[in-house]
Amino acid sequence: IREKYGTPRKTDIVPDEGEIPIEDLIANEGVIITITHNGLIKRTSVNEYRSQRRGGKGVKGLTTKKKQTQGQNDDFIEHLFTAGAHDYLLFFTNTGRVFLERVYEVPEMSRTATGRSIANLLNFRENEKVAALIRLEATYDDDRNDITLQQPGYLFFATSSGKVKKSLLSDYANIRKDGIKAIEINEGDSLIQVLHSSGDNSIVLITSNGLSIRFNEKDVRSMGRVAAGVKGITLRPDDRVVAVSKVDLESTLLVASEK
Repeated sequence: IREKYGTPRKTDIVPDEGEIPIEDLIANEGVIITITHNGLIKRTSVNEYRSQRRGGKGVKGLTTKKKQTQGQNDDFIEHLFTAGAHDYLLFFTNTGRVFLERVYEVPEMSRTATGRSIANLLNFRENEKVAALIRLEATYDDDRNDITLQQPGYLFFATSSGKVKKSLLSDYANIRKDGIKAIEINEGDSLIQVLHSSGDNSIVLITSNGLSIRFNEKDVRSMGRVAAGVKGITLRPDDRVVAVSKVDLESTLLVASEK
């Protein structure tokens, strides 16, 4: 058979040249990322959530831990969003630091699992917690070089005291494993939200007393990575900023109160 049908080999068997990027070995499937108030994180394939008709009772998406001792509160989901397994996640903490991880580095667990402590994934300090999350879709140039964090665009920060800051996304291209400072947070203040913006978006800030302000982010000059920002809204003594959103001219703003 070999003499009758054999043909000369057209390819050469050679030693492996270079390293294989780990993302090439991982399917870029859709996943759901959940983070609880007490800092438990997990990723779950979207295939574990089946579509239901209106009026369905739903399925358990996460098992939350109940309080064990007096003074502790029951846990609950605080952040939930979809992503691709190859995407990047920017984790911003209440103290103004930022961490960078790939989605596939988040522990994969079943739909009903509680999750794993985010302290096992990120090197948090005492009393540090996730305040905001941004998902960035992995982007490559023609030579397959990763340019995700070199793309045009800005990060827009808002704190509870009404400070705002706009910085170039590229300023955060070199994030160490232990995180870097993303914004200077003054004592008594905390970071509440970070948005990925174009630099020409209108921004809405909403306070706990129900007041709001809208302005174009062009009014906020671009600042360095460690700057503290400028005043975005003047607050009354008993008020604080609780939400920030980009304006979509084709949509409406939905506001939900605590009750």
